[in-house]
Amino acid sequence: MNEIKRLFDFPYYQQKHFPLETALATKVNGEWVKLSTNQYLDQANKISRGLLRLGIKPNDKIAVISSNNRNEWNIMDIGILQIGAQNVPVYPTISEQEYEYVINHSESIYCFVSDKEVLNKVNAIKENTHLKEVYSFDEIEACKNWKEVLDLGEDLSNQDEVQQRMDAVTTKDLATLIYTSGTTGKPKGVMLSHENIVSNVIGSAPRVPFDFGTYTALSFLPVCHVFERMILYLYQYYAVSIYFAESIDMLSENLKEVKPNVITAVPRLLEKVYDKIIAKGSSAGGIKTALFNWALSLGHQYEPYGANGSWYEFKLGIARKIVFSKWKEGLGGNIELIVSGSAALQPRLARVFAAAGIPVMEGYGLTETSPVIAVNDERDHNFKIGTVGKPIKNCEVKIAEDGEILAKGPSVMMGYYKDEEKTKLVLTKDHYFHTGDIGEIDADGFLKITDRKKEMFKTSGGKYVAPQLLENIMKQSQFIEQIMVVGEGEKMPAALIQPNFDFVREWASRKNIDLGDKSEKEIANNQLVIDRIQQDIDFYNKNFGHWEQVKTFKLTPEVWTVEDGHLTPTMKVKRKNVKEKYSDLYNLIYDHQ
Repeated sequence: MNEIKRLFDFPYYQQKHFPLETALATKVNGEWVKLSTNQYLDQANKISRGLLRLGIKPNDKIAVISSNNRNEWNIMDIGILQIGAQNVPVYPTISEQEYEYVINHSESIYCFVSDKEVLNKVNAIKENTHLKEVYSFDEIEACKNWKEVLDLGEDLSNQDEVQQRMDAVTTKDLATLIYTSGTTGKPKGVMLSHENIVSNVIGSAPRVPFDFGTYTALSFLPVCHVFERMILYLYQYYAVSIYFAESIDMLSENLKEVKPNVITAVPRLLEKVYDKIIAKGSSAGGIKTALFNWALSLGHQYEPYGANGSWYEFKLGIARKIVFSKWKEGLGGNIELIVSGSAALQPRLARVFAAAGIPVMEGYGLTETSPVIAVNDERDHNFKIGTVGKPIKNCEVKIAEDGEILAKGPSVMMGYYKDEEKTKLVLTKDHYFHTGDIGEIDADGFLKITDRKKEMFKTSGGKYVAPQLLENIMKQSQFIEQIMVVGEGEKMPAALIQPNFDFVREWASRKNIDLGDKSEKEIANNQLVIDRIQQDIDFYNKNFGHWEQVKTFKLTPEVWTVEDGHLTPTMKVKRKNVKEKYSDLYNLIYDHQ
């Protein structure tokens, strides 16, 4: 591990110790295009030589915007980093105005895009930026192709200069600017050094049960987010063969083709997988549905390490053979581990997936901490449901007097780019980072997140309400896709709810309720649907004190999306936007005129 100081050292470490026949694989025109470790580095060096010939200097910024994870992204990443320049990944789904802001704020001078849709957004604002040129990974008419840079690098005569640039990059140097998809205001450019991310990979590595050179992964979470990017470096360190899914829509097919041992996921995706399984099991009929429900009931009681006793474990063994084995097959058949991040995982999902022999290890972190602060590990009693695990070895965590989680260590960011004021607000003089999350560390050293500090609010009666706690519990209802608890300064908490329209339609057909061709607006106004969701709200309210229970709610007449501004690219609710969009519903709740 001492050989790895900078991010581009990871593939070289793999090349030296565990070279792979398939290091990276992307599907093109129905066929997997596979790159060995040697081919991967060969192309990365071509990019470096080509960029030098384009005049790229140390600390120049290059934006990379890709709608899907692919070989080209990783080749560009190493090619950029090893000549001392910085990779600025941009979320593909943000608006043209945000593209313009990020490209200008970062001072990016070149931009590499994946496809026509992204190119059109960049071209719409290109004149307002300092971009010298835009290259595309896909073949697009009237756009330069990234292969032109590869071709520029065919000539080996400046490889010595590439080597000199590599030698000059230090572990403390800036590696990347990652713009956080803030729920309010302009995105902040998080400055992460090589040391920040390398130390996070090395700190997280002991928490994953990989054997070098033997595992296969399927990658589909956006690599522009530091969670998936750090994981890709971790895979490269462990010499895991990385296959890139074609899209979320093709995920099911790709899982069956690739048969991965490991994937990373966000809770929302796991909820959707779970909902599909439930719908299928419930509609099987007869003895099949009875067995399914029995296995599911066992799953919901699951406790790790045989805590439920030998009789439970015996029944679980039967359930795994006759029911849960089908779940594993749906994920390709070889899945051993799912790592979950980005948002809170519902404990019932952690229980039922672990019962099915598909352990989901929940972790916690932020872009500013590169990202992992803590993560569960199924081995050695380091897994506790309802927590995000124990802090990784090189990260110090403490809880402030007001309950805020503070983190310190080599993974904590350099600061916000061109924003000393905001940096000072979150980084103390003794280098503790203020996460903005409220949490606690239990007697066994496990970290538990309870809420976002700035999202807690007081009702007019002076009582504190922690909305995320309520939301995470309420989202266990299959009828609820998204929920936002409101009520700051009001007489009571309430909620704006986006129903799970697909599940509601499926439920209605089972109950002989005619919703088949009804619009989402009609469904949101259907009294039978409202009454059924009220049942679940009443049930989950029992977990909370009277003052914090959701007293009433309104259903929104449309799906909440990133494109329409309801959600950030990491699927977190943009509270201010949602409240503004549904101000009419909010005013109805509180009788505001």
